[in-house]
Amino acid sequence: MKCISKGIASLMCGVLLLSCCLTGCKSNGYSMEYDLNNSVSAYRFNDGDSGNRAEAFAQDLCVINGDVSVNSVDTSEAEAALLCSINDKEVLYGKNANEKLDPASLTKVMTAIVALKNGNLDDVLTASENVEISESGASLVGIKAGDTMTLDQALHALLMPSGNDAAVMIAEYIAGSEEAFVKLMNEEAAALGATNCHFMNSHGLTAEDHYVTAYDMYLIFNEAIQYDEFVQIITASEYSGVYHNAAGEPKELSFKSTNQFINGNHAVPDGVMVIGGKTGTTNAAGNCLVLLSKDSAGNPYISVIMKCSKRDYLYDEMYDLINMVNN
Repeated sequence: MKCISKGIASLMCGVLLLSCCLTGCKSNGYSMEYDLNNSVSAYRFNDGDSGNRAEAFAQDLCVINGDVSVNSVDTSEAEAALLCSINDKEVLYGKNANEKLDPASLTKVMTAIVALKNGNLDDVLTASENVEISESGASLVGIKAGDTMTLDQALHALLMPSGNDAAVMIAEYIAGSEEAFVKLMNEEAAALGATNCHFMNSHGLTAEDHYVTAYDMYLIFNEAIQYDEFVQIITASEYSGVYHNAAGEPKELSFKSTNQFINGNHAVPDGVMVIGGKTGTTNAAGNCLVLLSKDSAGNPYISVIMKCSKRDYLYDEMYDLINMVNN
């Protein structure tokens, strides 16, 4: 399924012009009306702050409104899966891509976007008592109230070992509270056209009304990789540094990536380079992974798998999914 090109129209002729834009890759139009409440993000448009302008949702992005090539790869252990060619703006594989699912720590990709957009890497963050999360199974890097670290260090702690405490620390620094930060997350998602997701926290621990689709995860991740620092972090296999406690005493920050392709615990298909990605795991979300990969010619791809039953299946099925770029 091909992409849709960018187009802007007034609301009076928005439907007509958007129909033309949406048929840029095919001669026949889509029958689905454009609706901000549509279950498929790709068929929405945002009228913006002025109330009298409409912008086509897909600005040179991939679009999917149904399953694509679902029999070509076995993703039977996953609820949803997606493979998109960034350069060709083509969906190579799609399964339940518009189904709303718990994203677990894939949430942190949006957290990173909002942080990078609103903060500076050298900013010094101070942790409140809210970083000391007691929920069973929560991934933590051990940040305590009064600890200080740079935003750059906090982003490494957020994305590599998936520190939920780092997420809270970032959220409170950027917006003053996690509630205010979540509002920024949802506003940014809407601005990206990711209109089938909704966030309730900055870390991805299970919460009611906290969800994302595989397609919206593609949109969010596609925005995140526009930031060099984000790509640098998700590429790294390990990290170490020094931060400080409330008394100014040094504390060691050291961890490895949770991404099995990056830390060397799972093979990568021949002819494919995995640049990096983000993992997510909770009982509600199952096992999730979003990746940036390149083929032997250097062409980039984004792949998403959500709600896989086991971690081993997640990486086996992602292996088969990204191996499609060799076909």
